[in-house]
Amino acid sequence: MKNKSVMLFVWVVCLACIVLGACSTLEKDNTVTEEWSAYVEPRIGTAHCRWFHFTPGAVPFGMAKPAPSTNGHLGNRSGWEATGYDYRDTSIEGFPCLHEFQVGGIVLMPTSGELVTVPGLPGDSVASVGYRSSFDRNDEIATAGYYSVFLKDYNIQAELTATPRVAFQRFTFPSGNENHLLFDIGNRQGESGLVRDAEVVLTDDGRIEGWVITEPEYVKKYQPGAVVPLYFSAVLDKNPVACGAFNGATLHPDSRKATGIGAGLYLTFHTQDRESVTAKVGLSYTSVENARLNRETEAAHLTFDEAKAIAHDTWEEYLGRIRVETSNHDDKVKFYTGLYHALLGRGLASDVNGAYPRHDGMIGQIELKDGKPIHNLYNTDAAWGAQWNLSQLWIMAYPEYISDYISSHLLVYKDSGWLADGLANSRYVSGVGTNLLSTIIAGAYQCGIRDFDTCLAYEACLKNELDGTNRPLGAGKVDTENFVTYGYVPHADSGEGPDEAFMFSASHTLEYSFSAWAVAQWARQLGKTEDYEKLIHLSKGWERLYDASANFVRPKKKDGSFIDHFDPMQVWRGFQEGNAWQYTFYVPHDAKELVAKVGADEFNQRLDSIFSVSRKLIFSGGTEVGAFAGLQTLYNHGNQPCLHTSWLFNEAGHPSQTQKWVRAILNEFYGTDGIHGYGYGQDEDQGQLGAWYVIASMGLFDMKGLTASDPAFALGSPLFDKVTIRLNNTYYKGKEFIIKTRNNGDSCLYVQQFKLNGKVLDTPRLPFSALSEGGVLELEMGDTPKDNYK
Repeated sequence: MKNKSVMLFVWVVCLACIVLGACSTLEKDNTVTEEWSAYVEPRIGTAHCRWFHFTPGAVPFGMAKPAPSTNGHLGNRSGWEATGYDYRDTSIEGFPCLHEFQVGGIVLMPTSGELVTVPGLPGDSVASVGYRSSFDRNDEIATAGYYSVFLKDYNIQAELTATPRVAFQRFTFPSGNENHLLFDIGNRQGESGLVRDAEVVLTDDGRIEGWVITEPEYVKKYQPGAVVPLYFSAVLDKNPVACGAFNGATLHPDSRKATGIGAGLYLTFHTQDRESVTAKVGLSYTSVENARLNRETEAAHLTFDEAKAIAHDTWEEYLGRIRVETSNHDDKVKFYTGLYHALLGRGLASDVNGAYPRHDGMIGQIELKDGKPIHNLYNTDAAWGAQWNLSQLWIMAYPEYISDYISSHLLVYKDSGWLADGLANSRYVSGVGTNLLSTIIAGAYQCGIRDFDTCLAYEACLKNELDGTNRPLGAGKVDTENFVTYGYVPHADSGEGPDEAFMFSASHTLEYSFSAWAVAQWARQLGKTEDYEKLIHLSKGWERLYDASANFVRPKKKDGSFIDHFDPMQVWRGFQEGNAWQYTFYVPHDAKELVAKVGADEFNQRLDSIFSVSRKLIFSGGTEVGAFAGLQTLYNHGNQPCLHTSWLFNEAGHPSQTQKWVRAILNEFYGTDGIHGYGYGQDEDQGQLGAWYVIASMGLFDMKGLTASDPAFALGSPLFDKVTIRLNNTYYKGKEFIIKTRNNGDSCLYVQQFKLNGKVLDTPRLPFSALSEGGVLELEMGDTPKDNYK
């Protein structure tokens, strides 16, 4: 297995470029290259956004994710609601260093004048009420790898950037003797849950170090008794003239240490006008010592500006792997912001020396090669629906990351005995109570990404599909035993445990049928006939719930009868975060058979009418700001279960309708401002909606998640004149794959002809092997729908 410490490698290379002066915006022919990060607008969709959504100071897939917070200390009731940075707020309460699914904390905040040690409420803007400060969005700079804002109440400029495991925070103060820097450690932040304990200390040699132990709501639900500890080690480039401690509003002047809930330190500085103080904050999920090691390894000799330049160059490399050309500026902003979000979440959880937080709360050690860990561990939101966005994008342009991501999950599998969909420091945080991780692993394998332990991966995926014995809630799919026994998940309107244990019977059956099919293809390739037959039988589970009299998938009870009082628009009864109108189309692995059951004409008419009606609601919940605004609708692009539906026309003989409706969703659901970004306040889920925009706007999508034994993309209508995908030669033969359109435009959205490397295609399909070998796909566009390419 090769060394896959990609992030650290990129960081070292960029650092060398900075030091040697080798990085340039000029190509070899001296033409100026385009800056892709110039099109990234992190504030898109930040009204009612999740904790991890807005972290402009971070590098791709990093642990350190410094960002402003407007309401993060309030936390949230259930662990998933919007918290952190809200576009509609007008004051900032601090700058947390960690923003991850169920993980948050280590807050710094500069102030000036009277000392205040509680943040106050979002409506407050004066220091006498809380230490938060008002700000003006015209004074913000937010882009990939850098953030800056002017804190109006204090006349302080705040700036953020990062290396993979070190947050850089620079504060430029006014002249005065009462300028302070708060380290507010012992308070709840975002999705982190309540604080159990904390400590922060100013050491004799000037380091600020400590930890906080949190109890995220999802950890309490899915792995009761477990906690998530966060550690840090910070140094400043200026010595304070005074120090004190606090616990909330209670001050401990001249103390160098605080412990317990609300623990924090304040450092006081005498500064000249516009004098800055920079904090380098090393982070870790294993120990203060490893936080210190991470800081010293990645940032010992870096200035803020050097770190900022490295972060910029790192983002340019990642964003530049897909280059799009168009005269439509907003489409570029949507594209590169979507790509940015797809590369932002699911960040590092292991240290530079390979130490990582184990599932059981102990500290583990990743195998080393040449002194470096052979892969990393990552925190991750659940992969629910990721087969229709993130995994396809990662496989295409970031195969080294998806390989690392899979190795991370396999490490937790070895430690805990189960694949765990959502993870916070290796602790179970399933989120949706299901588990589609098998589809991501199978898709990577089918596309030739196999530099992880494939034998262990197959074992883990097979267990994920078939084993329900003593299955912990945090591994998801707790109704697996029933699915295997009955061939579908029997429905009950009441039962023991959380709703996902009995209530979401139909949607679980559909999901499990698909993931069983995906692993079945893998089993057949390996010659595992018995496994294949079991899995392919289960993949037909959707048929056992299909009610021909209603032409809907309908929940079924243990006795084989369908539930009574069935309302296909009803949410939650049998269907998780959706209804029968939406979920009946959830048969990605057997779409042609679904079309046959419904009837091709009725299928196409129903699908087209659904989109015609849904367009009036902007393909989701209209302008209502809320994560679940579109649940009780015919189509909800704001949530995962519907993300393949617009591509079903390709399977039903009407690809022109896919071209039409995908274009409409790209143009109308997605926006470029804080409120209309991903719908209106929709749940972006660590880059899933952004990744969908990226692949769909290129005219590529596979509803099977590339899990077939011969994976291929369905072809649609690209938004762009030209797309260039740079391929990773460690995994793929080709150097780049290019998509060109001719006669493209708003009125000419229908594809008249597809040509691959000069040869006319008779079907709108692109084998993944053709993409990976490199080449050119040419599309002739027109204003007339065309469905037959033979």
